[in-house]
Amino acid sequence: MIITSLLDTDLYKFTMMQVVLHHFPGAQVEYRFKCRNPGVDLVPYIEEIRQGIAALCTLRFQESELGYLRQMRFIKSDFVDFLGLFQMNQKYISVAPADPADGRSAQGEIDITIRGPWLHTILFEIPVLAIVNEIYFRSTVSRPDYEEGRRRLDAKIGSINEDPQMAGIRIADYGSRRRFSRQWHEEVLKTCKAGLGLRFAGTSNVLFAMKQGLVPLGTMAHEYLQACQALGPRLRDAQTFAFEMWAKEYRGDLGIALADVFGFDAFLRDFDMYFCKLFDGARHDSGDPFAWGERLIAHYVANRVNPATKTLVFSDSLNFDLAKKLYLRFKDRTIVAFGVGTNLTNDLGYTPLQIVIKMVRCNGQPVAKLSDTPAKNLCDDQAYIQYLRQVFEIKAPAQ
Repeated sequence: MIITSLLDTDLYKFTMMQVVLHHFPGAQVEYRFKCRNPGVDLVPYIEEIRQGIAALCTLRFQESELGYLRQMRFIKSDFVDFLGLFQMNQKYISVAPADPADGRSAQGEIDITIRGPWLHTILFEIPVLAIVNEIYFRSTVSRPDYEEGRRRLDAKIGSINEDPQMAGIRIADYGSRRRFSRQWHEEVLKTCKAGLGLRFAGTSNVLFAMKQGLVPLGTMAHEYLQACQALGPRLRDAQTFAFEMWAKEYRGDLGIALADVFGFDAFLRDFDMYFCKLFDGARHDSGDPFAWGERLIAHYVANRVNPATKTLVFSDSLNFDLAKKLYLRFKDRTIVAFGVGTNLTNDLGYTPLQIVIKMVRCNGQPVAKLSDTPAKNLCDDQAYIQYLRQVFEIKAPAQ
């Protein structure tokens, strides 16, 4: 089995799932898979992927795992009780060759569609992506060069430890979904914990946080703010509705807001003094990170909030070199944190898969994100994208 525990996922899946249980238990959603690598043929692996998903759907939470979740200050007992009854259901997910005739897919692409109650489908994304990754790499790389991976990882750790300016940097693992394999992911975390010490902030992966005594990290993902486009009172208020519902659930805890679902301009318009004071900071996941950080700091100052008390989390296509540059730029003006994904858990010398599973509908209505990196957008309804841009006053990217 590729996935052996339902905890083998990112923490923000559980924090969002708790909000869904308490506030949106009837929401119906649809997710779609996309591989951004041109020319990658995943069709030969469909049957293995189906088998991996079938095995995933046999898993239940163990008492020790539920006990671990129950210890987290922001996880509520009724949610843990629900997870004690929870099991993924294969009827909500399908895997098939994509049809190039639909205009959305190329030859060799596969169609993974997840459709059903949000509460019962939210946990599919991370383990399914991990299954696709592991099957692809064990099929295409017969003898992985783990020594090269270890050499690269040691070099990254050395670049931090040997630089006296990096004494206060904090780097975390955000690489569950695109890891080379579960085995390699676990080794990377052990090496980072031993090699970086206090500079290693923790991991988004709840299973490995539990097993290795690391801090589990995460708050919200794009799907949460996307779903609120359909769940809120009106579309223009979707972002503020999402933040208000989050605050209602967590009462000031888990206070890192995601800043790029409607574009950064729209985020700053909605992130007023109330939210600046209420939330602990924001996470960058698209666009120029240096410009983003400068604008957010200026926004805090304009709203009479001391940026030194707020956290800027960087997580977009991050590597150690970029993290170091960002740290030096912002460390004396604000709190900075870094989540490294693919460059940490899938860097053995092979081209990693750029695969995603994104929500495309909620309650029958199209939903989308208007990323500051247009290639990250995923929506099959262009009319809705245009309407969303109009409502949030967002210019279309230059062709």
